[in-house]
Amino acid sequence: MRRMSMALALAVAAGGLGVAAATAQAAPASLVLGPPFPYTDCIKATAQHGESRAYGKWHCDQLVKKGWVKPPSR
Repeated sequence: MRRMSMALALAVAAGGLGVAAATAQAAPASLVLGPPFPYTDCIKATAQHGESRAYGKWHCDQLVKKGWVKPPSR
């Protein structure tokens, strides 16, 4: 399970780094390049990796507890 968490966090980070590298010169000060990542990005990443909605939500909730993902805004 720990390997899957790290793999998901790295996948989310790699996706964000590609965008950050393309806009590095014009990046605003509020652009965050590392954890904690947005909850919506975590949900999207779990869907891309073939996890069900319920398992993806559980997985992202676990990453919130570890500090890798920001809590969802309700």
